[in-house]
Amino acid sequence: MDDYRLIADGIAADITSGRLRPGQQLPTQRAFARSRGIAPSTAGRAYRELVRRGLTVGEVGRGTFVRAGPGTGDGRVALAEPAAAPVDLELNYPTAPGQAELLAAGLAPLLRADALGEALRPVGAAGTGAARRAFAGLLTRDDWEVRADRLLFAGNGRQAVAGALAALVPPGQRLGVEAMTYPVVKAAAERLGIRLVPLAVDEYGLLPGAVAAAHRAAPLRAVYVQPRLHNPLGVSLPAERAAALAEELRRLDLPVVEDAIWSFLRPELTPLAALAPERTVLVDSLSKRLAPGLTTGFAVVPDGLRERVAGALRSGGWAPSGFAMEAAVRWIGDGTLAVVEAAKRADAAARQALAREVLAGPGSGAGPGSTSGSTWRRPAGQRLRADPASYYLWWELPRAWRAETFVAAAARAGISLTPASAFAVDPRSTPSAVRVGLASPPLPELARALETLARIAGGGEQPTADS
Repeated sequence: MDDYRLIADGIAADITSGRLRPGQQLPTQRAFARSRGIAPSTAGRAYRELVRRGLTVGEVGRGTFVRAGPGTGDGRVALAEPAAAPVDLELNYPTAPGQAELLAAGLAPLLRADALGEALRPVGAAGTGAARRAFAGLLTRDDWEVRADRLLFAGNGRQAVAGALAALVPPGQRLGVEAMTYPVVKAAAERLGIRLVPLAVDEYGLLPGAVAAAHRAAPLRAVYVQPRLHNPLGVSLPAERAAALAEELRRLDLPVVEDAIWSFLRPELTPLAALAPERTVLVDSLSKRLAPGLTTGFAVVPDGLRERVAGALRSGGWAPSGFAMEAAVRWIGDGTLAVVEAAKRADAAARQALAREVLAGPGSGAGPGSTSGSTWRRPAGQRLRADPASYYLWWELPRAWRAETFVAAAARAGISLTPASAFAVDPRSTPSAVRVGLASPPLPELARALETLARIAGGGEQPTADS
């Protein structure tokens, strides 16, 4: 075993035992090398190994810090398990009032023996004719008609994303993604051997010129983008920017995976797939629209890419559940899905209004939202960004706080958050920010949690050298 790995093992043991606490800063690489009598290059490799394992995070201009929460052991943060904290502002699965009763009514006919037997048969990536027609109708809009034969299915949205990436980007090749991206994409790319290339964004989202610049530096094989309700930044591309991005992708002849998981909260926004249908694989699921426990992932795939994506879904073992698919067909057909979606849009707006009331404070400069989102400020240089329709917000912290230390302080108060490092493609360029998920707690509990976070950020609990 290389010496740097043994050194990393020793630091990892100190983290696991609690001798190094969440948020604590490690010595500089040069100071660490001097103290151990090793070469600076060896110290640098050991520190990079700790970042890869998910135990530390590096912040440009600040140093290396112990991560607030445990990693997955290989440097990935998948956000796939509920948090241990009493108030979970990390995972984000909304539930509308009366949702269970609505879904139960749609399931009742499916529990007859004849219908159940049919629904329990295996299905492939192509789904069933009824499913293709139902989901095509769900997605079709005035500016985009979805053909039923372009639909493919997976067990959930994460599998649909992985299948699209596996089909479009061979191992070792480059995928352009927004500099802050969905953590599951980072994990899927690592498993598939895909090299992620961070693309610059501004307050409105992805910059089309950043795609061209990255492609000039070394060819990209595809781009993954969240043009509507970006997770975690909470922005949506304005119509002019979306059109420019579609034209740039067409000029560069690049395929694109459009993640539309949260788009049902902003149904008025035109999907990228409507602007560049010949090169866009649109991926969506019912986990946010309905519930994660009985969901279906689906993708709208251009004719020229259909066989490749279907083959990737089959080889990955990412087949849909026949029962979940049949239930979804019924919920779409009887209007249940539309009712639940409308209820969640109202719920998300109410939670955003609550967050603004608690966190913005007087004199914050909060104003009405735009098509791309809204920003408001708190004292001490804090900035919060959120689309008024979304279930999360992006909080740029006061200068005194590091993201990992703030997350650790929140955890001590019984609140789980997601640090920016979970979303950063380049760990060396991680802002001091957190994502706050608003969907999970009841509204009174959410209000108390946000008030606690505001007190912590404002100095109710000050960061310390070893916190």
